[in-house]
Amino acid sequence: MQHIVYIDALPENALDAASEFSANWLPSIREQINAEDSYVLVLPDAAYDHADWRRAAIRDLARTYAPARLNMISGGDDAAITSTQKYLSDAGGVTGQYLPLSRRGDT
Repeated sequence: MQHIVYIDALPENALDAASEFSANWLPSIREQINAEDSYVLVLPDAAYDHADWRRAAIRDLARTYAPARLNMISGGDDAAITSTQKYLSDAGGVTGQYLPLSRRGDT
């Protein structure tokens, strides 16, 4: 079963966003994880300097909770998010990935 976790808003500053994610979202995400399921965290679009903490967070979650599959996506419109969620539900070997669907300033 695939679970989708929508994280609606995070601070603009990368350090503040990482801190808020760790303090306010991570504990409840960790409580939900079942080893037989997969999870997609959907974060809002962010500037380039957020990529490192996001990659580290999802990579470490996936390693800690294997064999559960955990991935993170950000940005994109509803169609892109839905399409990526479908792809991830069918891609049994994909885990620990941060997939930015669009970046600020992209056209």
